[in-house]
Amino acid sequence: MRCAILGFAAGVAWLQRCASLPAPATLIALALAALVLLLAWRGLARARAALAGALLGLCWAALLAHAALAPQLAADDEGRDITVVGTIDSLPYRFEQGVRFHFRVEQVHDGARSQVAPRVPPRLALSWYAGFMGKPGVPVGDVQPGARWQLTVRLQRPHGSANPHGFDYEVWLLEQGLRATGYVRADSGNRRLDAFVATPSNLVGHGRAVLRARIERALAGRPYAGVIVALVVGDQRAIEQDDWQVFSRTGVSHLISISGLHITMVAGMVAMLASALWRRSFFTRAQLPLLLPAQKVAALAGTASALLYVLLAGFGVPAQRTLYMLSVLALALWSGRLTSISHVLCAALGLVLLLDPWAVLAPGFWLSFGAVGLILYASVGRTQLRSPRARTAPTRLGRLRAALASSGVQALRTQYVVTVGLVPLTLLLFAQVSLVSPLANALAIPVISFAVTPLALAGSLLPAPLSDYLLIAAHALVQGLAAWLDWLGSGALAVVSAPAPTPVLFAFALLGTAWLLAPRGWPLRAAGLAAWLPALTALPVSPAPGTFTATVFDVGQGMAVLIETASHRLLVDAGPQYSVDGNGGNRVIHPYLKARGIGRLDAMVISHSDADHAGGALSVLASLPVDQLWSSLEARHPIVRAARAALPCTAGQHWRWDGVQFDMLQPTAASYADASLKPNARSCTLRISTGSRTLLAAADIEAAQEAQLLGRDIAHLPADVLLAPHHGSGTSSTTAFLAAVRPSLAIFQVGYRNRYRHPKQEVWQRYGDAGIARLRTDESGAVTVHFGPQIEAEAYRHSHPRYWYGR
Repeated sequence: MRCAILGFAAGVAWLQRCASLPAPATLIALALAALVLLLAWRGLARARAALAGALLGLCWAALLAHAALAPQLAADDEGRDITVVGTIDSLPYRFEQGVRFHFRVEQVHDGARSQVAPRVPPRLALSWYAGFMGKPGVPVGDVQPGARWQLTVRLQRPHGSANPHGFDYEVWLLEQGLRATGYVRADSGNRRLDAFVATPSNLVGHGRAVLRARIERALAGRPYAGVIVALVVGDQRAIEQDDWQVFSRTGVSHLISISGLHITMVAGMVAMLASALWRRSFFTRAQLPLLLPAQKVAALAGTASALLYVLLAGFGVPAQRTLYMLSVLALALWSGRLTSISHVLCAALGLVLLLDPWAVLAPGFWLSFGAVGLILYASVGRTQLRSPRARTAPTRLGRLRAALASSGVQALRTQYVVTVGLVPLTLLLFAQVSLVSPLANALAIPVISFAVTPLALAGSLLPAPLSDYLLIAAHALVQGLAAWLDWLGSGALAVVSAPAPTPVLFAFALLGTAWLLAPRGWPLRAAGLAAWLPALTALPVSPAPGTFTATVFDVGQGMAVLIETASHRLLVDAGPQYSVDGNGGNRVIHPYLKARGIGRLDAMVISHSDADHAGGALSVLASLPVDQLWSSLEARHPIVRAARAALPCTAGQHWRWDGVQFDMLQPTAASYADASLKPNARSCTLRISTGSRTLLAAADIEAAQEAQLLGRDIAHLPADVLLAPHHGSGTSSTTAFLAAVRPSLAIFQVGYRNRYRHPKQEVWQRYGDAGIARLRTDESGAVTVHFGPQIEAEAYRHSHPRYWYGR
């Protein structure tokens, strides 16, 4: 059975890397092949079970994927006004500009009053903005879970940025069953129809909302209220990015949610209470243990409490894994067939993937099952010697002390096994390892699990004013712990960063970990540490001298390009500002640099002040050292003031790195004295060349600046690759300019269905008529261009295809 489940998991994981889904006929053939393997083939039972499991896993994951992808919004219905009636299907998240929520559709009406209503997917991800596109005053409704609303919305098909080492928003939407996104339009017909619609999911959502509201009222204005909310109802969205940085650097992020440890603790406490009350027949004469053993009652009560807590957590992967393991143990106890812990773990693995095959794409899946697997590897089947004191202690108090000491030693060993054993996986998933994690967890685990969480749960359930006192006490503990963690993680040596290891280095590190955690008596166990060194000391891959690489990020409607030479790195623009705390810097650029092991930039160019180019600059400056800033920004601009060293971009500036020439073509020094110029007119325009290969990054220059370059510096304009000026707007990319540049490839950094409709159709056609190959990041994802003897361009969506792209 274990081999079959592991094979099932491998089949599920393999499908998630496929470019397309197998056809239904192919799935039927594979399922029949699996049955033949199980029934007809003799011998090699384990290999047969694993192979059959893999085929069934592939078929099952493909079947669920076909079903999940079936509800689609037609391309013709994107951007239309559509009136929908349905219920709020999630915890709303309120932010400065409005509110976000999920919406379960019950009825659809066409806002254009056509005879055929559009087909709308059953669940939508919606935003309701108080001010949208610079238009303030749009009223936002008081949306609450379970309420029925009529809303006029504009929708689009699922789409997200596609970048190396980036978050895949499209597959997240698919996993959540959200097959369209959109926003609520300002319309007099937007109104609440029913305050609450009673369904099981709405009851859970309403309960989560009530508990969150109680916590937010009791802790209004306190900095770590979001942490308390996360521990009670699993909603982490109110935790500040700066706090997440501290938790990540100290390795305690796994505790800032409803984790498996918390669920097990709650289930254990409820089970003990139920057992004690049942044994005493609730202090009556009913003799309940004669009707049903107390152990079975305890198992049932513990599992029920775990289910309730997991529902509050939003049914995340770590919570699911714990629930399924507890359920299997309870079932084994009730049936009288206690089984090994490895069978329990495999059963939990199979159940998780049976219900959610996309779970294999989440880091939490691998960390959760990896941690439990490591504990099994380091403990099951190994003899544990009891302390002589535990057997010979003359008094009950002495035996209790000895038992507590033994439990403490065992807890420390378990923490050591998990911390050390997860180093290769942590490096693979996050490109860093926290050196202070053992010390941080030694304090954070007991404080969060045995003090903060019980106080927070009790405070959210008990009546006021007692609830307020308990919640304030829980918050005080979190605040004190966070201050200590901030100090602990502030040192330069708190974290070791390295590029995400290659498969070979990762496998080598895993072997070393297995050697390190081998049983006592295994020769030279400490030598396993040597297998980590290649992964921990790896350096970022760099181009050869005299060549360079340009990574054109998919940041939506904005610009961000990383230029790499043999030993230098330059970032040109930093992407747009998405929200109050989200931007191209912290959502796209920094995760990419971190995964590559790049911890420093030699320079950054911010072409001008528009938010789609400068929105992520402050995040980049805050996340890693940047030696030099060039920009057309004012001296008092926050970005300039945050930089270590800053200079204005001026035509004629030039420098050379590793045989690669950099020339600033725009703006002129005189342009800074002209207050009437728009920021676009002063865009820093950079030419990068090596040998006969050239890239021209034109930022947002328009026709007037193109004409100036034609008259002043036409000799520097020819380029092999052109980053299309102003994203392909109608005011740029004149015929004369394209004739002078003569690029073989043009790249348009644009957002999907952006409100400016960039690139303009006539401009797009102008490039095509000139025989220029064209790529747009909303269709191709990030584009990596290698400039050497030959020019090689690689589009991320083409080189890493997935079956959900474009669906």
